[in-house]
Amino acid sequence: MRVAVAGGTGLLGRLVVAELTRAGAEPVVLARSRGVDLTTGAGLDDALTGAGAVVDVSNVTTTSGRTSVRFFTAATSTLLSAADRARVGHVLTLSIVGADTIDVPYYRGKRRQEELLAAGPVPWTLLRATQFHEFPEQLLDRLPRGPLVPVPVMATQPVAAADVAAHLVTLVGQAPAGGTTPMAGPEPWAMTEMVRRVLAARGRRALVVPLRLPGRTGRALAGGGLVPAEPFVRGRTTFAEHLQELAGR
Repeated sequence: MRVAVAGGTGLLGRLVVAELTRAGAEPVVLARSRGVDLTTGAGLDDALTGAGAVVDVSNVTTTSGRTSVRFFTAATSTLLSAADRARVGHVLTLSIVGADTIDVPYYRGKRRQEELLAAGPVPWTLLRATQFHEFPEQLLDRLPRGPLVPVPVMATQPVAAADVAAHLVTLVGQAPAGGTTPMAGPEPWAMTEMVRRVLAARGRRALVVPLRLPGRTGRALAGGGLVPAEPFVRGRTTFAEHLQELAGR
C-alpha cells in the first residue's frame, strides 16, 4: 500500500518511513524538502495520488500558542481536503497525552488539529503519546548553554520514538478507529531527573533548576496530567536504554 507521511523528514517521520518500508509498504514523504507544502497545499495533490493512507506526524517548533494554532489549522485543513480529493481511506494523526486538557500554549494547536481531524471528511484514527525519550535533549538544545538549566517540573512516562513509529505503522494496517488507546513508555520519570541523566551522558556539568509553572497548568504538569490512565499501549524501550545509546554516540 502507498502511505503518505506528513512530516516524514522529522525525528519521528523518518522512523515511520523506515517502518513502512520494512513492512512492505510504499512510503511517500510529504515535506517542503520534497516539494510538498502542507500549509499551502503546493505539490500535495500529486503526492497523494494513489495513497491508501496518510500518517500525519507533522510538527512546528514553537512555544507560541498563536503560531501553533496557525500552523496546525492550515496544515491539517489542507491535508484533510487533499486526502478527501484523493479518496484516501485512512488518516492517522499523532497527538500528545494531555493536549486536550492542559493549557500549554503549544497544545492549543494540537487541540485544533484534533478537532479538525474529528470533524473532517476522511476516516481517521488519533493516537496520543507521551513525550519521547529525546525530549530532554531537545529541551537542552533550545536553551542557552550555561551553568544553570531551568527545567519545568513535569511528571511523565516517556516513550521511545521508534516504539511509537512501529505502533503507528501497525495502526495503518487496521480500520480507522477514531480515538484509540494512548501510548506511553514502560516507566515513569520526572523531567528534571531525565535532563540530569542526559547532561551526564553528554559529559556536561550544569545545575538543573526545577521550574514549577504557576496555576492550574503547573499543577497539571507536576501532578501527572501528561501520563495516561490505564489502559494504554506500553512501549518496550526504557529511558536507561536510550541513555546508553546516547552515551555511545
